[in-house]
Amino acid sequence: MHVEIFTDGACKGNPGPGGWGALLRYGKHEKSLCGGELLTTNNRMEMLAAIEALRALKKHCDVKVTTDSEYLRRGVTEWMAGWQRNGWRTSDKKPVKNQDLWQLLAEEIKRHQIAWHWVRGHQGHAENEHADQLANRGVELVLAAGANVPVTEVTLNAV
Repeated sequence: MHVEIFTDGACKGNPGPGGWGALLRYGKHEKSLCGGELLTTNNRMEMLAAIEALRALKKHCDVKVTTDSEYLRRGVTEWMAGWQRNGWRTSDKKPVKNQDLWQLLAEEIKRHQIAWHWVRGHQGHAENEHADQLANRGVELVLAAGANVPVTEVTLNAV
């Protein structure tokens, strides 16, 4: 099964209230997910978008993940293997930032065959813009609740 995933994160202040969004597409079927945290960073929201999207897949899939986060893409494709070998330490022996999420992401990645792609954000890429709307919806939900918001399935009109 081939699934396309488009992710984005948003943060109002960094750190501050943040949201994440993911659009999942399998053939003609789409699912939109979002959520957020009251006190977080943009990088954490970018990562959580990918984690939650991959968690939503119930069986092994060939996945194409498209993100506008170089931190996320490069973290997975260039840095994560070295961090794991070094006990989740950077090349200068410091603890990896966001280790908790990198470890969750590493577990989700094991379940799938994934190709990671980067697009420049806010440049008219329809699915990236949709993921951005979802991430901002996550921020709205967090601010309205005054607390962290779990995964929510929403439907937004496509851009």
